[in-house]
Amino acid sequence: MNQFSRCLIVTALIGTVASVVNAQNKNDLYKYVKPIIGTQKMGHTYPGATVPFGMVQLSPDTDTLSYEDNGKYNKDVYRYCAGYQYDDPTIVGFSHTHYSGTGHSDLGDFLVMPTVGKVQLNPGTATHPENGYRSKFSHQNEVAEANYYKVKLDDDGVLAELTTSARIGFHQYTFPKSAASNIILDLMHGLYNYDNKNVWTYVRVVNDSLVVGYRQTNGWAKNRTVYFAMSFSKPFKSYGAKDFTKKEVYKGFWAKFDQTKNFPELAARQIRMYFNFDTEEAEKVKIKFAISSVSSDNALMNMKAEIPGWDFNQVKEQGQQAWNKELQKIEVKTEKKEDAINFYTAMYHAFLSPTVYMDLNNEYKGLDQKIHQAKGFANYTTFSLWDTYRTLHPFFNIIQPQRNNDMVKSMLAHFDQSALPMLPIWSNSANDTWCMSGYHSVSVVADAIIKGNFTGDVNKALAACVATANQRNFEGIGDYIDKGYVPSDKNRTAVSNTLEYAYDDWCIAQLAKKIGNTEVYNAFIKRAENWRNVYDASIGFMRPRLSDGSFRKEFDVLETEGQGFIEGNAWNYSLYVPQNPEALIELMGGDKKFVPHLDSLFTMDLPDVFFAHTEDITREGIIGNYVHGNEPAHHVAYLYNYTSQPWKTQKTVRMILGKQYHNGPDGLGGNDDCGQMSAWYMMSSLGFYPMAPGSDRYELGSPSVLNASLNLENGKQFIVEAKNQSAKNVYVKQVLLNGKVLNRLYITHGEIVGGGKLTFIMASVPNKKSS
Repeated sequence: MNQFSRCLIVTALIGTVASVVNAQNKNDLYKYVKPIIGTQKMGHTYPGATVPFGMVQLSPDTDTLSYEDNGKYNKDVYRYCAGYQYDDPTIVGFSHTHYSGTGHSDLGDFLVMPTVGKVQLNPGTATHPENGYRSKFSHQNEVAEANYYKVKLDDDGVLAELTTSARIGFHQYTFPKSAASNIILDLMHGLYNYDNKNVWTYVRVVNDSLVVGYRQTNGWAKNRTVYFAMSFSKPFKSYGAKDFTKKEVYKGFWAKFDQTKNFPELAARQIRMYFNFDTEEAEKVKIKFAISSVSSDNALMNMKAEIPGWDFNQVKEQGQQAWNKELQKIEVKTEKKEDAINFYTAMYHAFLSPTVYMDLNNEYKGLDQKIHQAKGFANYTTFSLWDTYRTLHPFFNIIQPQRNNDMVKSMLAHFDQSALPMLPIWSNSANDTWCMSGYHSVSVVADAIIKGNFTGDVNKALAACVATANQRNFEGIGDYIDKGYVPSDKNRTAVSNTLEYAYDDWCIAQLAKKIGNTEVYNAFIKRAENWRNVYDASIGFMRPRLSDGSFRKEFDVLETEGQGFIEGNAWNYSLYVPQNPEALIELMGGDKKFVPHLDSLFTMDLPDVFFAHTEDITREGIIGNYVHGNEPAHHVAYLYNYTSQPWKTQKTVRMILGKQYHNGPDGLGGNDDCGQMSAWYMMSSLGFYPMAPGSDRYELGSPSVLNASLNLENGKQFIVEAKNQSAKNVYVKQVLLNGKVLNRLYITHGEIVGGGKLTFIMASVPNKKSS
């Protein structure tokens, strides 16, 4: 039989498991996390403090570039999707909300910065930080751990330390002796910022140690309001503010007051504040900064309940133990320490989002801008679904089934609150950003129900999926329903939309089949075959098709721009039929033609010109013409399992692990995209992968670990072991499930969550005997 194996050249994010597990140091797993891991040359992860799935992601921001430059898009701003760029020499301050590894951005709320000396209410520049409140720093004086960040701010000699609870950022600043120590609160700061992003800001100074307020922004999320409560461990002796709003015609009669100094109520679009202290040498000034989507009262409630005291180290340790609890869900042993570091860092990144989106009383602001209370579930946001449906949510269905259940219920609450109504596309903070294509929330919903991880109303869930798939005015769905494809003369990403809709429709069909709805099953299993309508047999690729039914004449299979695809070219997207790979292979000429075609994807030379206009991918994220740094081809290496040469899945997966991940500040070959890249790494390292979420089947590959214990929520344990594992033994000679030979190239979800042992016998040469 043909089975799998894979090498140990992994590279992605965190410490040795052999030493960790064997030494019984499981309580220190968080120490193996390396948060400062980013995209090759992009750096789209943040190194700051957060707890698993926390509302607050408190992190340094290293520049303040504007989204627009002379009325046009500023391409340099893309480097700051997460706020932090490893190569930058200065830190502007520490803000409380961030995305991890996304290709677009927002957030960066409520930036705080300690300074000494004259108050400066502008950030200055990277070349002249002395002209503002920013500071130079060195990586030599920087520490980043799970739920802890520390850095020396060189210009003023202040030591900054950060930690968090779920809803509170906890700052600790160690000042020199000074009669002019300051805390800057920048309410203008944001990521992907521009002049009109701030809609309104309100601040109320309650007393000499408590400040509350809110900020409303119009960014990627069009209508986002965040409330805050800010508490100081030491009373400030004075405070002040400046309104940087451009000249307005009408300001009422507020000019009667001097609002720049010690004025307790401020309201404007663009506000920066300062708070003054006298400090002794090495005196610590601490700040608790709580957020809420509902009110400043709720923010204050969150603060009092989550961090009632001022013990910074206690909060830090509690957060790190929360990380230990999550990281212990998989205990791995690896041949190299770097591979364990890679694995646990990937796990850390996978548990950063989606993020909790409700207060301790379960209240949250909904998509309808009303206040709701989550009943029977925890409400989540930050759903980067075009990315995460592929691997992250299927990974959660194994390792975090209860959280994923809550996430599905959050999506259904989103549907109930939607004006359209639709399930989320890419949602954050009571908004849908409508980013990317497909309606992939249906994949997440279907996958959870099919795998038995949903406790809600399955008929209501199916109805929400069907309504979303029939929303005719979204991204060509009307034409897709009428014609069986999205016409490229009406939609710039028509081909990828068609392919992704067809997969999502298959998911709806599987869900309908699961719950016995034959009518919906028949309708959507037919729609699931629409991928065939954009396949041009004359060239052997998916191709843009016009409204009149003809294929577009001007077409380049290597070009990524203007060819009907999003974040990919025809080579990668023509292989996107994860729901029916057998039919795809047959349509493309069968095994004899398909295997050489798939081989060439990984070996051909893709000239730089063909990805010159792609912001989020550099040469390091591409292997041949396989673009691992963008997700549409993440399943492709596993397609060999459907051919006569499945050992090539084993070899190719191990090759990808080695080339696209490593332990360093540029350790990812593309954006992590809220954990998708990291989830691919973990599941592939474990030796099995969800080719088509919505199915209960996982394709077998080649594990890179020596062994792994999956400690499941149901109390059972699933063990993966790789005998004769080494960097050379990337092929699988044989696979055993619970001691019995497994004569197939997949395992099922039930076999995993039922507990047991999956044993791979590794070898340096492929097993070419057919099963």
